[in-house]
Amino acid sequence: MSSSDAEEARAELRKPFLHTGSWYRMSAGGGGGGGATASMVMMGPRQSSIFGSVANLRESAVSIVFCVLVVALGPIQFGFTCGYSSPTQSAIVKDLGLKVSEFSLFGSLANVGAMVGAIASGQISEYIGRKGSLMIASIPNIIGWLVISFSRDVSFLYMGRLLEGFGVGIISYTVPVYIAEIAPQNMRGALGSVNQLAVTLGIMLVYLLGMFADWRLLATIGILPCAALIPGLFFIPESPRWLAKMGMMEECEASLQVLRGFDTDISLEMDEIKKSVASSTKRTTIRFAHLKRKRYWFPLMLGIGLLVLQQLCGISSGAVATFGLGSIQVIATGVATWLMDKAGRRVLLIVSSAGMTASLLLVAVAFYLEGVVSEDSVFYSALGMLSVIGLVAMVVAFSLGMGPIPWLIMSEILPVSIKSLAGSVAVLANFLTSWGVTMTANLLLNWSSGGTFAIYTFFALFSAIFVAIWLPETKGKTLEEIQAYFR
Repeated sequence: MSSSDAEEARAELRKPFLHTGSWYRMSAGGGGGGGATASMVMMGPRQSSIFGSVANLRESAVSIVFCVLVVALGPIQFGFTCGYSSPTQSAIVKDLGLKVSEFSLFGSLANVGAMVGAIASGQISEYIGRKGSLMIASIPNIIGWLVISFSRDVSFLYMGRLLEGFGVGIISYTVPVYIAEIAPQNMRGALGSVNQLAVTLGIMLVYLLGMFADWRLLATIGILPCAALIPGLFFIPESPRWLAKMGMMEECEASLQVLRGFDTDISLEMDEIKKSVASSTKRTTIRFAHLKRKRYWFPLMLGIGLLVLQQLCGISSGAVATFGLGSIQVIATGVATWLMDKAGRRVLLIVSSAGMTASLLLVAVAFYLEGVVSEDSVFYSALGMLSVIGLVAMVVAFSLGMGPIPWLIMSEILPVSIKSLAGSVAVLANFLTSWGVTMTANLLLNWSSGGTFAIYTFFALFSAIFVAIWLPETKGKTLEEIQAYFR
């Protein structure tokens, strides 16, 4: 085989799994409206008509929002998976004759599958692209829901839950990274928060539908987000930063031009991407010894730390699994999405952690006093009301910062050269912690309700301190500027 043939073979292997649609194609030199016009001249009449219509309709924000809405179907699937076991427990236990312990295992297996998916997510996303990895993630999710909907015994339930979890693990890494890589710096916070907003929407939907649909029908409905995601992926461009990292600069420029608008000059942003890629490819192999450098260990510590603390505050304990609280969580996360690029990440995280600390402390004190005050006392019912108020306040505070922002920070601060490995580790740590909190929640509550929430209070307080001391503000900075900060 000649050297030119070998080069072509290597280039073919680097092509993304799901390539940019043909109607997104532009000439290599197209930096603005002229490039789009040249491309239309080179196309046939039908393609030119389609391309021209898109060019006329498309604004930068509309293009970005459409891409985000398509990939947000993945986090909706994530939320649907997380919430499915709550409204279906009694029906599944009755229909299949399960023990409570068997159903508890069924609920926890989504986290186990997600851990496996998280381990694979970085490498899958690295080798076949962000869109390709979302396609891969959709398939086990669809199969998993089908297996659950046709289950006749517990083994099929377990199999379906593991498949769902595997897909969710990949989605959890890929979606925030894709959004961060396509969003302009002034919109990245708001668009990045859509990831968590979609998760809360999925949870709320499964709680709502669970009131009316039987568990098999609910599992069938669970297929819909990924069934819609698969065709949607063919209508959005691949991440320009991933394309650049793979050496496909022509495709990178075409993708970026579509995302920013056909009349936008992208030359400055392209230069920044090229410089970032050039600096990240100087060292092709990252060894553990290199992680001693601050440019690697510091952002890795921040990414893992925030995702672990997100779960240690007790949000996965099951104490907030109702439709009403799910609805409040959606609204509060929507407010956070609006505030993200106005207030900044640090401020929202500190306010969120402080609010969680206060509300969890209120719940802890209320539970402690319930054990002291007589049940006949007028104060006993008031304490029950206080604990409910505290839980609602905790959900609101969590949704304003600790819910959406850790995923956003993870996608922003991890260096390009270690993003796939470090991102997988961060997502794995999140699901492992979530699984640990879920499995220990009942044990801790049986030990002491007040003591359990006191532990969660401590971690919420530590989260505020962690952010205040170590986390830099990333609002208004490009990904390249953020990564330069850690060098």
